Amino acid sequence: MKGLSLVAALAIATTTAANDVPPRPWELILRAEGYNGICELVSFRSSQIHKGLVGGGVIQEVSLVPFPEPHTSGNVVRILSYDPLALVPQARRHCSNDISGLLLGHDIPAPGDGSQYAFSNDEQLLSHPVSNSNSGVEVPPLEVIPLINSGPAENRVDLAFFSDGYTPNERQKFLDDATRLAQDMSANQTFFTVKPLLNFWAVYTPSRESGVGVGGKAKDTPFGLYRDGTELRGLYANNSDVALAACASLGDKCNYAILLANDPFYGGLGGEYTTTTASLANGALVLRHEVGHSVIDVGEEYDGGFAYFGVNAIHDHNNVTWSHWLTHQDAPRVERSVMPMQAYPWTLLDVQKPWSYKFTSSGEYSRHLVKFSLSGIPHAEDLLVYLDGADLGWTPRKDIGVDRWHYDMLFEHGLSEGEHVVEFVLKNGDIQGEAQLCSVEILEYGTQEEFNATEGYYSLYPTYNLDNETSYRPTNDDCLMRSVVKPNFCKVCLEGLWLSLLKRVDLIEDLRLSCSGQAFNTKTVELDLVKLAQFREEPIKSRESYTVTWFKDGQVLESLTNLTRVELDDAPGSYRVEVAYSIDEVRSDPKGYLTASKAFDVSSTLSCAQ
Repeated sequence: MKGLSLVAALAIATTTAANDVPPRPWELILRAEGYNGICELVSFRSSQIHKGLVGGGVIQEVSLVPFPEPHTSGNVVRILSYDPLALVPQARRHCSNDISGLLLGHDIPAPGDGSQYAFSNDEQLLSHPVSNSNSGVEVPPLEVIPLINSGPAENRVDLAFFSDGYTPNERQKFLDDATRLAQDMSANQTFFTVKPLLNFWAVYTPSRESGVGVGGKAKDTPFGLYRDGTELRGLYANNSDVALAACASLGDKCNYAILLANDPFYGGLGGEYTTTTASLANGALVLRHEVGHSVIDVGEEYDGGFAYFGVNAIHDHNNVTWSHWLTHQDAPRVERSVMPMQAYPWTLLDVQKPWSYKFTSSGEYSRHLVKFSLSGIPHAEDLLVYLDGADLGWTPRKDIGVDRWHYDMLFEHGLSEGEHVVEFVLKNGDIQGEAQLCSVEILEYGTQEEFNATEGYYSLYPTYNLDNETSYRPTNDDCLMRSVVKPNFCKVCLEGLWLSLLKRVDLIEDLRLSCSGQAFNTKTVELDLVKLAQFREEPIKSRESYTVTWFKDGQVLESLTNLTRVELDDAPGSYRVEVAYSIDEVRSDPKGYLTASKAFDVSSTLSCAQ
């Protein structure tokens, strides 16, 4: 009876101050076709918190559903709000069709009391927001297996591996592949420090055919993953609507879908979902890079692309968004470099016809770098790489076999002024038809005083898009968003990762109240926090801490600072606890995503003593 008395006496309510976390918002997800803007419903449901919604308003997020031809690509539009009436007007801004037909004839339950909001005509929504039936797309059978669990799905960012090209006899292979990739991502590198914010799941669906499609033709698999040609690059989903619906059907267990192809070679894409392969050499590398696009919402750092945006890219060197990470904050500079040539041949090499490319150098730089990627060439004697007739001495990565790999060859001398030729000569006719030159690039650098290539140095490094236009990135070659073979993010992207994850995770897991003491007249409050800082189960090198502050009627209770279990007297009052997390991987948190708070009242009418 005394326990029930306490429950009645302590009304716990989440307030809506700047760093409080309100109840779950509504989330409407639509797919908009890129060519005509016609929208289709993916899901509508109550979603986990989004700290950008504190104080009300609407959050809109748009992500790409990639296809080989850019004009056929579509977008996924995600709209969140605590006010369900605000969703539809925002959705109309992205859709050329009348979306009321998608939502017509339904109501949604009002929060808390079980009653219904009634809408009429084009403002009607869904009465039962169960995402696996919203889209009208048939979701295949999904066997969900936990891989790495750090906490409840509703308060974590959940990454789900979906099987594609794994037959019933290959179920265990899928589980082994997904486990390996999840461990590669989260153990000791890349996502290791943020691991307490993540859950990983394996989601198995049997395929009728094994492997992935090639030449633009999908196999009989749930999501129809295929390569547009034979080259080892993008991996597209023929059944993207099924992929979207499958993820939506899992609710909180799928914030980000990873479509895992049963294929041993390089390939993948990022966007609304990530595609990758089980390649031993490249699967985890591609996955880290593509998930980085999806979670942090950043563009590329490598040269020759078209999307340069987010925390790792600026276009005005006078407005440095990562100034708090600069090695020399008082004197930021643009590192001196130029890109005299770049090409993505994606060409099969021919022993009779070497591939060559002529380019011109100004002769004004002190060093140069030859970058290229190859596939289908396992041995050094299979290929010679020349620059101006000089053998560069290329050797393949050990045990790479016929998979794709990236190579950087730096020379500590400048190129002379005038015309130069880079040449790739296939020597082994037995591998003709498989040996492929994927990409090649020449970069020229100034002296060490003009271009600092030191690892860990933060400045403004030029990046050149497909039209040789310039943007700037934070480091030379420290980030996996620049070089897919790197295992880690740079500090700028890592900070972006923390902020992206923590906007969907409440640092306060639970606040529990009970009665204690010999006379059973003391209230005990226990605060459960996400397992970071002193609660972290696996130690990290970075410095981190929690600061916990308790208040009663607006006054700080100094004696309770940094305690997560406190005893309160039986006097009534309004209590509040504020939590601030700090880690040296985050230097700027302008929106307070590394904070949390809860408020509760102690009633004057009931007490533990009753």
